[in-house]
Amino acid sequence: MSRVLAVANQKGGVAKTTTVASIGAALSAEGKRVLVVDLDPQGCLTFSLGHDPDKLSVSVHEVLLGEAEIGDALLETADGVTLLPATIDLAGAEALLLMRPGREYALKRALAEIADDYDIVLLDCPPSLGVLTLNGLTAADELVVPLQCETLAHRGVGQLLRTVNEVQQITNPDLDLLGAIPTLYDSRTTHSRDVLADVSDRYDLPVLSPPVPRTVRFAEASASGATVLAGRKNKGAEAYRELAANLSRYWSGAELVTLEG
Repeated sequence: MSRVLAVANQKGGVAKTTTVASIGAALSAEGKRVLVVDLDPQGCLTFSLGHDPDKLSVSVHEVLLGEAEIGDALLETADGVTLLPATIDLAGAEALLLMRPGREYALKRALAEIADDYDIVLLDCPPSLGVLTLNGLTAADELVVPLQCETLAHRGVGQLLRTVNEVQQITNPDLDLLGAIPTLYDSRTTHSRDVLADVSDRYDLPVLSPPVPRTVRFAEASASGATVLAGRKNKGAEAYRELAANLSRYWSGAELVTLEG
């Protein structure tokens, strides 16, 4: 059975897509069978992994609405992960799903069909708390929250945590919140460190190690259609490899390594 990890934060620009793509590539390099799912109508994950959303005829949109089998929508990527892509059509799926009973379970039902084909499934949730994100949280075993290390970046964390609590009570009582992943981190400033300490104290939220540094390599990688791990050696790629290794050890029974210890 697959282990499903959702990556969610309703704030945009906090490196959700980069986190999914990079951790996915790192886990694939470890020999794991990895599926990444693009739940964002903007299709950024799809594009960053080398596929043009505008040229796809089948995507997660059709899968969620029951118009296509999940196996017919899957794509291979240069980074070794399998992709369930998104297109702009997904923007209309929210309204269509709202009219259907059991709408929060559409993704969970689809993933159940391929549960034995992958070791890890990573979900790139959109920057909102709508039906698509609820589908991701309902389908997931665990959740991590990418968090930009700037003052205003964590203002929505409390709202997200309330949504997670509601999901745990209603649609997915087994959802486990692993903690925050600090992104766009600048170790030279006390500001970045203060933001992390504030999040940890205010929300009682573990902060996973290591923090991901700010680097232009992420933007360059997205434009090339491959993850940052495929390029030259850099600090961002190394951080995501360490995060992937941290998660792998946790899934094998070890404790998660956090910045608090």
